[in-house]
Amino acid sequence: MNYLKIELLRMLRNKRYVIFVVAFPVGFYLLYASLWGGQTTDSGLRGSVLLMVSMAAYGALGASMMSTAVPWSTERKAGWLRQLQITPLPGRAIILTKLAASLLLVLPALLLVSLAAVLTQHVSLEAWQWAVLIPAMWIGTLPFAALGLTIGSFLPPDSAQPVAMIGMFGLSMLGGLWFPVDIMPSAMKSIAHATPSYDYANVGWQIAGGHTPPVSSIAGVVAWGVGLGALAVLSYRRATVPA
Repeated sequence: MNYLKIELLRMLRNKRYVIFVVAFPVGFYLLYASLWGGQTTDSGLRGSVLLMVSMAAYGALGASMMSTAVPWSTERKAGWLRQLQITPLPGRAIILTKLAASLLLVLPALLLVSLAAVLTQHVSLEAWQWAVLIPAMWIGTLPFAALGLTIGSFLPPDSAQPVAMIGMFGLSMLGGLWFPVDIMPSAMKSIAHATPSYDYANVGWQIAGGHTPPVSSIAGVVAWGVGLGALAVLSYRRATVPA
């Protein structure tokens, strides 16, 4: 718990986290919702609701990657990971603590964007939708946290940061968080449907629309989570092996 507390305090003091994960998603939601919030999509979903899910997903995706990739890389370079290995903490506890900290740091983006939607656009969902939407989008960030850990294990800090940011924005755009996948060219559309960010956001869009998320999207998030989680464990072992 002390290790988890240290991780949370360090990220909350990080200006990049506050700007990219908290301020940007809320600011973009307020801007886009004022322009297109009153429109209705082809699926019947109100624009303000679709944008709420999209910007919350963008913030959550960014939080999970920014809270893992660069800190993990910095700790590896500084030798902190090696120091942790000689403590009573087992290797799995170190990784699980990082993932737990990432999950907790995801919550501000999800909750603040949702609050902005309710207060400024009068978004109203059924109680069951809120009860399913927030936890689903919360747990669904695990694949992106694992991706961040993998980036931090393979790259030095000066490379991990731009790669994590490029990955964050790339996954957001390809996943349809910035503009609809339906307007993409066919080749890009095929790529988009294969990304974890699309499956992740689609689960949220479907729940917000009052529908059951498709099995393919749920399976996609789970498969990416298992695959990237295994890669994170392997890359951690590589990063902590003495040279």
